[in-house]
Order: sequence, then C-alpha cells, then structure tokens
Amino acid sequence: MNDQDNWPGYLVVEGPIGVGKTSLVKRLSEHLGYTQVLEAAEENPFLPRFYREGPGAAFPTQLFFLFQRLRQLDALRQGDLFNRRVVADFMLEQDRLFAAVTLARDELKLYDEVYHRMVGEVPAPDLVVYLQAPVEVLVTRVRRRDRPDERQMKADYLRRLSDAYTSFFTHYDRSPLLIINAATVNPVENKSDFELLVQRILAHRSGRAFFNPSPLLI
Repeated sequence: MNDQDNWPGYLVVEGPIGVGKTSLVKRLSEHLGYTQVLEAAEENPFLPRFYREGPGAAFPTQLFFLFQRLRQLDALRQGDLFNRRVVADFMLEQDRLFAAVTLARDELKLYDEVYHRMVGEVPAPDLVVYLQAPVEVLVTRVRRRDRPDERQMKADYLRRLSDAYTSFFTHYDRSPLLIINAATVNPVENKSDFELLVQRILAHRSGRAFFNPSPLLI
C-alpha cells in the first residue's frame, strides 16, 4: 500500500453513462493525490441537440468529443504523463465506441477516416477500472441526477451503449483490467468497498480480475 513506486501512473475508470465513473475518479484523485482528468461533456454545444433529436446531431457531437479528448491527451503528453500520476474518467477508445453506437454507416466511415488520421499513438493506461451495471440501474441513476441535457435520453440508447462496452471489454487487452459490478458494489459511498477497491487497484499488475467483495448496502 505504501510502495508508491509501483502504483499505476496512468489510471482510467470507464463504463457507460450513469455508472458512476466520474464520481469514483474524483474520490480516487482526492484519496491518492492523483491529477484528475475529466470528460467535459458540458462543453459540447451539440450534445443537448443530440439528446433531443438523436441521429441527426450525432456526427458533430462525436467529432467535438474526439477533438476534445485529443486535446486533453496532448496536454498530458506535453505535461509529461509518465512523470506524474493521473486518473481519468475516459480513454480515447471510448470515443470510437460511442461513434459506433450513434452514427449511421456512412457517417461512421467518415468518422473512422478522421479518427485514424488524427489519433496516432495513444499511451495505454497502466490500469483500467471498468464499471458495469444493468441498464435498469443506469436509467435510474441518470434520472436521479436529473441533468437537463439527459432528460430526453432513452433506455434503448443506454442499452446499446452498455452492450457496446461489454463487447469492447470482452476483447480488451492493452492494459490490466479490473471489472466491477457497480450495481452490487458502491466504492463511491461505501467506505469499506472503497478501501478494498483501492487495495486492489494498487496491487493489480496484469490480466483481468473481478472486484465483488460484498453485497451493496443501501
């Protein structure tokens, strides 16, 4: 726990909308003293229109997010990512995942051309923490936080997104992977779950593992 030289330098928490990744990143950042890098969805001017209109606004929404994430990663590279500890609530591959869910075939083809021309070599995280939960849980949490832009979000969209995440992480092998069932474990609000998770994060070195220490107490 105190051998900080072996802590993951670049830590990512991932998962579908409503699963709690940003809240966990904030708590990990505060607890471990990591620099946090957060997806700034509120800066995307096309996102409200996408939630209202759906596919018609998907392409500019995805391009904005792609350019935004590339700028954030460039800032990390210029700030020497490898000489400080960072925890982020997104990985660049997330953008391609969302694009595959939201874009029409011809739009996705054009998006892929832009993506592959611009992305280049992206550093792999030292560890990815993947939060997953049933769609019903995601819907409940999105409604509970009641963000204006998300009030038009459909359960079917969350279902397709959740399925895309499941498929992606079934085959993901660029980084060690720690999978959490966020419907039964609450590391944000449950102190015991959080402390156990931190221990696993700092000890996990390779491969994939599942974190499910106890039933969720609410």
